[in-house]
Amino acid sequence: MATHAPENGGDAGAELPDVVPFSLPYLSRLSWELGSRVVDDDESTRHSEWERTGSSWTLTVFRVTDNTVLLKIRTPVGRERFYGAARSDLQTVLPRLEETPYWDRRE
Repeated sequence: MATHAPENGGDAGAELPDVVPFSLPYLSRLSWELGSRVVDDDESTRHSEWERTGSSWTLTVFRVTDNTVLLKIRTPVGRERFYGAARSDLQTVLPRLEETPYWDRRE
């Protein structure tokens, strides 16, 4: 899940859906097949799970290595999207998610 900044200094391309109250630098979009294999809903790697108030969007954070997290976003129609990010980048934006009134931690 290595990420590299674009050579021209532009956007890396992967972005979280607008309903997520933060953005992450150097985000990598993973295919559904790869993302689901990496996490396989393993409870031991689950960091946290969040639900958007008034909708059925969910965000689950998994620790996959010491330095990498995987974000699983489930849309209201049940589609799952997977993103890889640096754990340190997530730690800087996690307080914003915790303070957002329309996202509730499930666990």
